[in-house]
Amino acid sequence: MKQPFAQRLLAWWDVHGRHDLPWQQDISPYRVWVSEIMLQQTQVATVERYYARFMQTFPDVFTLAAAPQDDVLHLWSGLGYYSRARNLHKAAQQIVAEFKGELPITLEDMMSLPGVGRSTAGAVLALAMDQRQPILDGNAKRVLARFFAVEGWSGSTANLKTLWGYAEDTTPQARVANYTQAIMDLGATVCSRSRPACNDCPLRSGCAAVAQGLVNEIPAPKPKKVRPRRSTVMVIAINKGGDILLEKRPAQGIWGGLWSFPELAEQADVSDWCQQRLQMLPEAMDSWPMIAHSFSHYDLDMMPVEIRVSKQPAVVMDDDQWLWYNTRSPVNVGLAAPVAKMLQSLNERPDTNGPGE
Repeated sequence: MKQPFAQRLLAWWDVHGRHDLPWQQDISPYRVWVSEIMLQQTQVATVERYYARFMQTFPDVFTLAAAPQDDVLHLWSGLGYYSRARNLHKAAQQIVAEFKGELPITLEDMMSLPGVGRSTAGAVLALAMDQRQPILDGNAKRVLARFFAVEGWSGSTANLKTLWGYAEDTTPQARVANYTQAIMDLGATVCSRSRPACNDCPLRSGCAAVAQGLVNEIPAPKPKKVRPRRSTVMVIAINKGGDILLEKRPAQGIWGGLWSFPELAEQADVSDWCQQRLQMLPEAMDSWPMIAHSFSHYDLDMMPVEIRVSKQPAVVMDDDQWLWYNTRSPVNVGLAAPVAKMLQSLNERPDTNGPGE
């Protein structure tokens, strides 16, 4: 099964595969590694919009390792799953410190980097170094699960073990880089999650899911859990100059290391918070419409409350966890996507003396 599977896939890729992606040009382990981290849980079209600017700013691992985390998160803003950016930054520092600035060349060493699992490590080694390493990203899982009729959710422990076995068996000895790109391309463009184009698939004749009429059932979706819903109050504090108070979030957790509006519990009193945190009462207060935002594991209802303060509160001026942000000349910091949108709406107000004046 090994040779016919790989040969058919490679013949298809030579004609129909993607050959002009940004990270396929001037291939290097560093460029491929950055692209693979960006592509985790993110579509190619989205990554393409961020990759060039990121590589222009951080052309090598030394530049990335030496950069402040805020600069890295700023260029990542909008890509989501920000732990990837934090791990990428940490991994770059580890590569400089432990591997003299050269990406590791073994699977074990690659997997020692923060944010790099078995499939990502294999993809970097295969795509950048043509090492024979199997991969099992979402696209490869789907192709293999359908071809071998592995029923159920692909992420279960038993199915993962089975699929890794098939990934090992089908990976060829030669043209490994092309094969790795080919199985990802097939899953993304032909063997898609919904409405797969089976008539265009080079593997159709041997596909067990096609033969058994199970294409739409394989792979089964992840078992659903009840998604919790949370609520938070976001305080949009604006001073006389139109600057907006932002707080740096803890390094771990949702939006870790990004800048956001101060958050309060739903039942908290904003005036009390102002008195305690800013040591003054707001001159004016206005509630915005609720904004809903979804994360991978829960939904969040954000209730922005805009307040005006008469002077610059000294209590937050000397703390590096706080920032007065000017939308007309913004600093380069990482912003959570909903926060960036709210700041943009403030900046677009038809006034000249600062937001809300």
